[in-house]
Amino acid sequence: MGQDISPFEAIAISRRAHELKAAGQRILHMEFGQPSTGAPSAAIAAAHGVLDAEAMGYWESVPLKARISQHYQDTYGVEVQPRRIALTCGASPALVLALSTAFNPGDRIALARPGYVAYRNTIRALNLVPVEIPCGEAERFQISAAAIAALGPAPQGILLASPANPTGTILPDTELAAIAGVAREIGARIVSDEIYHGLTYGPAIHSMLEHDPSAYIVNSFSKYFSMAGWRLGWLVSPDDGVARTGAYIGNLFLTAPSLAQHAGLVAMDSRAELDGHVEVYRANRALMLDALPRLGLERIAPPDGAFYIYADISRFTDDSLDFCLRLLEETGVAAAPGIDFDPVDGHRFMRFSFALSTDEIREALSRLEPWFRAQPRR
Repeated sequence: MGQDISPFEAIAISRRAHELKAAGQRILHMEFGQPSTGAPSAAIAAAHGVLDAEAMGYWESVPLKARISQHYQDTYGVEVQPRRIALTCGASPALVLALSTAFNPGDRIALARPGYVAYRNTIRALNLVPVEIPCGEAERFQISAAAIAALGPAPQGILLASPANPTGTILPDTELAAIAGVAREIGARIVSDEIYHGLTYGPAIHSMLEHDPSAYIVNSFSKYFSMAGWRLGWLVSPDDGVARTGAYIGNLFLTAPSLAQHAGLVAMDSRAELDGHVEVYRANRALMLDALPRLGLERIAPPDGAFYIYADISRFTDDSLDFCLRLLEETGVAAAPGIDFDPVDGHRFMRFSFALSTDEIREALSRLEPWFRAQPRR
């Protein structure tokens, strides 16, 4: 039998939200980390042209891999040969590829808690061992080189995310360098999830490739490029992992969707439109941060990037799943329970996504404020 893994409770929240929507209720979706906007207009136009002109089939776009390669040179000043880039059906298969090709069953993978629910579950499903490092307010909810160095026995792998899900926190470049140094000392391989690059509200974002050319890098068109439904991502493998990654992807996944690859190439040069989305998120973030204290949510992770706010709700409840279900039923606002991201302390946290329109954020806050005021304090 395969490994047992925990359910993704936000999916149950979303399923109930869609039931309520089908029954006629207006629902505001803050439970999933996906943009409410569509793909860039030029990318959609290009896709229409391809649909009219090509039958399509199994295919890996050489121009797209070359454009991603150029992106690493332009953005981070690092050289990534196109042959090191594998195009995938979103970031999730890229993570599976990285973990399955870089590690052996039983290997220990260090990661931050709280963290994206699929990290620990994918690690377990692949017969690896998650070693979760508790990261609270003092650590800005982020993993550190010192915490990794203190582990015993040393892990074989380190999984990072910056900006992080569910918190939006960003690792400073100095910390990325320190983590890379520790990884070299203990002989650990780094997998860096950089899916939220491009979404930042102040601090600069750096790639782990700037410090560790042997790292595996996961990325996607789902977040900054606003193409979640197109299912397109990529994995950068180190030189010594290219052949194995190619063998795995050919057998497990074949190729990413051809139509998405055509659209993704055009999306990479649609920066003005995409940066406009970031400015909407920036405005939404400001509205949320202004309103949260009025909701009684003063203790939050600092959202440096991505489009999340991870809030401590312990003054209201010690059951974040029940709290989020009641919130949905009584206000029509869907949010994610903290237990998805932290099985130990997540019962007292919840996550809001603010990747909606600004009008929708205002509407959500108009519902949330009276509801939170009516909740008894513990």
